[in-house]
Amino acid sequence: MPADWDHVILLSADALRADHLSCYGYHRDTSPILDELATESIRFTNAYSASSHTREAVPALLTGEYPDTAVGDDFRLATETVASTLSSAGYATAGFHSNPFISRAYGFDRGFDTFDDDMHFGSNKLLALAQRALDKLRNRHYARATEINERSLDWLDSRGDEPLFLWNHYLDTHGPYEPPSEYATEYRASTVSDREAQSLYRRAIRDPESISEDERALLIDLYDAEIRYNDAKLGEMLTALRDRGLLERSLLVFTSDHGDAFGEHGYYEHPRYLHEEITRVPLLVRPPGGVDGETVSTPVSTLDIAATIRAGLDREVGEGRVSLLGELPAERTVFVQARGEDEHSHLRRYAARRSDGACFCERDRETETVEFGECSGRELREELDAHVEARVREGGETNDAAGEDDAVDEEIERRLSALGYKE
Repeated sequence: MPADWDHVILLSADALRADHLSCYGYHRDTSPILDELATESIRFTNAYSASSHTREAVPALLTGEYPDTAVGDDFRLATETVASTLSSAGYATAGFHSNPFISRAYGFDRGFDTFDDDMHFGSNKLLALAQRALDKLRNRHYARATEINERSLDWLDSRGDEPLFLWNHYLDTHGPYEPPSEYATEYRASTVSDREAQSLYRRAIRDPESISEDERALLIDLYDAEIRYNDAKLGEMLTALRDRGLLERSLLVFTSDHGDAFGEHGYYEHPRYLHEEITRVPLLVRPPGGVDGETVSTPVSTLDIAATIRAGLDREVGEGRVSLLGELPAERTVFVQARGEDEHSHLRRYAARRSDGACFCERDRETETVEFGECSGRELREELDAHVEARVREGGETNDAAGEDDAVDEEIERRLSALGYKE
């Protein structure tokens, strides 16, 4: 067992960009709870996700491996997660979320004793049909943070004093932005119906040039309101952990899988590009007992979260990874990657980031050519070129696991459509 903690708690938010949190300098007071958590945590100001969208970012987060080895070509989990690592070390493990892309249909329940992905396939057919009808009536397409908290706390209360690993992934900040009624007017005077919010979000994805400045401002208002709601529910979760005596005995990590864009580069949501708006994420690490609000500007990656957990178990952290609780160099290069959009699946995009700049390139897997885009310096370009060569040698393995049945596909398609993925 690690000497420094009894439990590990990983809290992550979907599509939450760092620069919309007040503890990261945002002009609105969107995150008072996270601001307070930052005062007793290590706050990483230059943290980057390993990818720009859930299907590659979350696997990297959970495994500590780059997406090209974390998942196969079919996006099924292809490597071991920290849940497996901690389970083998004697921890009870549980995960709670409602994003279909990281459900058990894609193997993400591996290593978890309890895995609640809010999907209904495999359960009693009548119950599943009733749940779908209720979802439609409530216009509900994911489990709100309140539900994720309730489910995870019920699990915690069912355990004894054994070591625990808990992962909660909150979907509230993912579009379409539909803040609960009590938060709907947090940043604007009038309310917007869920139907209007969904329509605007989908149009922003489908036809970004049609979005006016007023509509862009509305999208941001709704997004920020969702952040404020999610922040409040994170506060309730942290209070519950304190009341149960768990927080002071835990390594607590809060982060995001990626951000969301609002037209800065001609697109909305989080397509498979690597700009800062959709790859720079919040990262707070609170060791047991907390720290005195440390700030670290060295670039770090979400890959380092798994490395930090493994380092605490005296396991190998992986080449190029670091423990976020260790001494970091003043400067470091971190790398990000994403497959191209569906019609460009032969492309893989890469980026290298340092505190003083970035470099971007695309590799065509069919022609095996690399085309560089914006680069802030020759040295960084050379680093990225070497990294791409290394990934080509090591990555890109195909996971040939069998596909799921029609019921799984139908349920996933329904959820993905509601979340705006099927435009």
